[in-house]
Amino acid sequence: MLDRVTSVLSSPTLKFETETRERTADIDALIAKAFGPGRYAKTAERLREGNTPSKDFCICALDGERVAGAVRLWPILIGESPAQFLGPIAVDPEYRSHGLGAALIERACRAAASAGHRLVLLVGDRAFFEPLGFEGVPAERLIMPGPVDPRRVLWRALQPGATEGVSGPVRVA
Repeated sequence: MLDRVTSVLSSPTLKFETETRERTADIDALIAKAFGPGRYAKTAERLREGNTPSKDFCICALDGERVAGAVRLWPILIGESPAQFLGPIAVDPEYRSHGLGAALIERACRAAASAGHRLVLLVGDRAFFEPLGFEGVPAERLIMPGPVDPRRVLWRALQPGATEGVSGPVRVA
């Protein structure tokens, strides 16, 4: 475990990499620990069921061989517009409150943008995600696949104008 005085992000033992098959079980365990079985009842899970993560944009943070955090992106459609759905994002309790979650999200969004993707959607806490470039989606623009608090539906344009004209049902691509 890192010394609490040492900044997680400046630790020489911390590295970021794209999720590999060898890490999937550890990442799934971290997600289960962070969210428990209740995560399966959430509307966001409807966008992961029957979907395959966009592996090139699924990023994990490793401290040695230990998975300290991870984020996944999933291909979706909003109306006919392709987008990426962010989540879950999980950070081991020993590594929280040091900016690791934000760093993972930034790396995942950058990877998606580099590959030509235009938009990332998520359901989450505005106070956490707005400083990372996400903004609220006008409620009338999207039809989510289940009940969701519209104040928690956020998106981030990865290219200028990416949200213009985007509307409709949100579904697995």
